Amino acid sequence: MKPPPFAYHAPGSIDEACNLLSTLEDAKVLAGGQSLIPLLNFRLARPQHLIDINRIAGVDRIYERDGGVAVQALVRQAAVEDSDVVARVCPLLTDAIRLVAHRVIRNRGTVCGSIAHADPASELPAVLLALGGSVVAKSTRGERVIGAGALFAGVFETTLAPDEVLVEAWFPSSSKPYSVIEESRRHGDFALAGVVRASDRLALFGVAPTPVLADPRDPARGLEPSRDLEASPDFRLHLIRVLTEQAFAA
Repeated sequence: MKPPPFAYHAPGSIDEACNLLSTLEDAKVLAGGQSLIPLLNFRLARPQHLIDINRIAGVDRIYERDGGVAVQALVRQAAVEDSDVVARVCPLLTDAIRLVAHRVIRNRGTVCGSIAHADPASELPAVLLALGGSVVAKSTRGERVIGAGALFAGVFETTLAPDEVLVEAWFPSSSKPYSVIEESRRHGDFALAGVVRASDRLALFGVAPTPVLADPRDPARGLEPSRDLEASPDFRLHLIRVLTEQAFAA
C-alpha cells in the first residue's frame, strides 16, 4: 500500500512547526510514525500536509521536575525503557513501556506521540491518567498544561487544538504499590483489556473510548465495552475484574 499524496514539511524548530500548523489546513505532525504511517499506507488518514518534527534539536530530553519525570516530544519509547531516571522516579512507566508492541517499534515510537494518538487500547495514556499526569501543548498562542483527566476525548481524539503540538508529557513519581497488567492474544498485540494501578488509583484501558478511572471495588461498573472480532463485551468485563484483582493482590 502507498500513502495518498501530501505536501511534506520539515521545520527546524517547534516554533516553526507551530507556525505551519496555524497556517496550513488539514496537517498532521510526524514524530515516531509508528501509528501515523500505517494509517497513511492503508489510506485511513489523508492529511494534505505532513509536518515532520524529527529534525528539530533539543526536544528529546528526559528529566526530573516537580516530583516526577518529564518526557519531551521526540523521546523514543526505547529511551524511556532504558532510562535510569525513569526507573528511579517513575518505575511504573518503565514497566508499562515494556508492554508496548515490540522493541523494534519502541526504537522509533515516541511517548508523546502515543499519548497524542489516544488509542483506547494503549498503555501510556492509561498510565498518565492513573498517575494524574499532564501534558504541555504549544501553539503560536503560547503554551498550556492539560491534565490527563481533561486530555482524552474519544477514540483517537484528544482536546489538543489542531494548531497545537504536544511538546512534553509529565508523569508524577510512582510510589509503591503499583502495577500494569494487560491481556492480549499475543505478546506485543494491543490489549483486549488492561489495568494500571498507581497506589489506590485504578485506570482501565481497552474497554472504553478513552482510558478511564475506576473504583477498584467494582471496576466494571458503568462500562460498556465494544464488540469486535477479538473479544465480546462480557469477556472484556470479566478480564477487567480478574486483572484488577491481580493488580491489588500483587
